[in-house]
Amino acid sequence: MNDVSDVVFLLVEDFSHLAFACALEPLRIANFVADRELYRWRLASADGRSAICSNRAVTLVDQDLTPLERGEALFLISGINVQHHVTPRLLSYLRTERVRGVPIGAICSGAYVLAEAGLLDGRRAAVHWQYHDLFKERFPFVNLTKSVFVADEKFVTASGGAAAADLMLHRIARDHGRDLAAAVADQMVYSGAREASATQRVSARAKYGIRNNRLAQAIGLIEESLETPFSSYELSKRLGISTRQLERLFSRYLNTTPKRYILEARLHRARNLIMQSEQAITEIAMACGFTSTSHFSRVYRDHFGKSPVNQRSVLN
Repeated sequence: MNDVSDVVFLLVEDFSHLAFACALEPLRIANFVADRELYRWRLASADGRSAICSNRAVTLVDQDLTPLERGEALFLISGINVQHHVTPRLLSYLRTERVRGVPIGAICSGAYVLAEAGLLDGRRAAVHWQYHDLFKERFPFVNLTKSVFVADEKFVTASGGAAAADLMLHRIARDHGRDLAAAVADQMVYSGAREASATQRVSARAKYGIRNNRLAQAIGLIEESLETPFSSYELSKRLGISTRQLERLFSRYLNTTPKRYILEARLHRARNLIMQSEQAITEIAMACGFTSTSHFSRVYRDHFGKSPVNQRSVLN
């Protein structure tokens, strides 16, 4: 019985080298540990010659956007500036391979490309946390998750970095058993393999060393309501404490005020949208809870040292 799995990694310009290595190396190590060929792979890019990753290293590839062979799976790996590398040819290729029945997965910002191709509507998907703001604005019909990877959907997705290794270890365990997956993780000196349900970003409790449950809840509520931000009074009311108690919590653990923390969270979301999308500044201001574009521009410049327009011009 032939139990060899064939994978084609499609590398999009500015792809994440870390995510690529974390996706490929577990397959190579699985072959090494098993002492037989369990996985084969080829590399592809738009021009069929090479692809440049975000650290500027050049990777040679085996093929261009040609149809896959029967039984092969496709994994698309992208990284920064993904929205500038999505071409009609790439989208057409993905849709065609989908119609041909090719299993398709995406890693790091790759889910953005699949969503742009219209393949993820109504489905759960994982994408790197840095793209969450842009993704939610652009693809409201995709069920975006904070999980490190999604393996139980028709289109498998992983959020990037070490999450690609988590996904591949999950795949190895599914294909050849948990013992082999554990042996591969040992070879990688990787003791922290995560299940799909793990979240990408550390919790507020872990990030700030917070041991106060109320403050962790407050931060969660703030991050979930940036478009219609709470006032300090509304936030304290939701938590069942007084405004003064809330202010003491933020002062003690974060050395700031609730009002300042909420404003900075909104501004950082706005910065993500400015740098990653082509939305109008006015639309971004509204999406981050600012009713006045002039006020938004002023507080943005005060915080980041440049206006929203100048922030975007740096990228062009």
